[in-house]
Amino acid sequence: MTDLPTQVIDLAIQIQQIPAPTFAEGQRGEFIRDLFLQEKLKDVSMDSLGNVYARLPGKQKKEKPLIVSAHLDTVFPTSINLQITRRGLGQKEAGKIVAPGIGDNSLGVAALFGILWSVRERKIELKQDVWLVANVGEEGLGDLRGMRGVVERFGKDVIGYLVLEGLALGHIYHRAIGVRRYRITAKTAGGHSWSDYGQPSAVHELASLITQLTAFRLPREPRTTMNVGTFGGGTGINVLAAEAKCELDLRSEDPKTLTKLIRQVEDLFKDADREGVKIMAEIIGERPAGEIPADHALVQLAVRCATEQGLNAILTSGSTDANIPLSRGIPALVMGITTGGSAHTVNEYIDTNPVGQGLAGVIRFVELVGTLSDL
Repeated sequence: MTDLPTQVIDLAIQIQQIPAPTFAEGQRGEFIRDLFLQEKLKDVSMDSLGNVYARLPGKQKKEKPLIVSAHLDTVFPTSINLQITRRGLGQKEAGKIVAPGIGDNSLGVAALFGILWSVRERKIELKQDVWLVANVGEEGLGDLRGMRGVVERFGKDVIGYLVLEGLALGHIYHRAIGVRRYRITAKTAGGHSWSDYGQPSAVHELASLITQLTAFRLPREPRTTMNVGTFGGGTGINVLAAEAKCELDLRSEDPKTLTKLIRQVEDLFKDADREGVKIMAEIIGERPAGEIPADHALVQLAVRCATEQGLNAILTSGSTDANIPLSRGIPALVMGITTGGSAHTVNEYIDTNPVGQGLAGVIRFVELVGTLSDL
């Protein structure tokens, strides 16, 4: 057999070298579509959102298909330096590849082809069709728009969704964290910092609002978080700012806890809005929660496939593309391909040695899923 991990890593590097910020994944999507066509897969297409689809046929057309997806987009702008650094490759110590977006999610997208190549080379007979999907809009303000389109296309008449992430090897995500995101804008009349001193400044008002928000006591169980990720405003050091904006991210493992937090936050917005100070809150992201139980057949299969590779399977929760099918009662989970770190930074890296384990686990999952009788 050819060296599958090396093939997949080499493809991941090719993918990583194509910029794909959220909302601008087109070039990378076309690259994947061309590869699907070269592989002579069935029903290759790209939808209006930029999602790319291809079908790997199974033996029985009447069987429900399995959808295997990986997101195309990255958190990095087109201006980022995509330089790759290799460390320790060919030596006894673990090799690393350092490059922005290599693990999240270039390796995940490349793993779609790892599945395809292995199925063909090992002559695995699939009972059901397997759709390979490279989707857009997973990161940031993409708000899972790509996966929303994928689920709209296939609906509930599927075995389920297997979402591939380049990192988090051994972690099996079967619970989806709920997320609500706001863009908060403060507006005032503004003025001169000396002659109009005492009049409200939008920067001061918004900073005060954030201070009050971050004073909320959030529960550790269920885990609940709050983050102000961006802040900006004003036009000069000696100017009372007429406008300031920030972006707020709220998350919780428990939908009821998130709903309670949302009420508290929105009440604070209303209280901060007064004469001379206008506070506006726009919802810019909504990632719905959902889950399948730990004893679900798909989860247990994922655990088995990880364990077979000598991995300690960890069941966990996260905010991923799986949120969309899980929130609609459709079975879905996430599996990782390798270990690594520094995700979403220019120092993001993958460990190369475990790639073979991760690929073997997801390939085994695809091979065995059609044999499950209780789906």
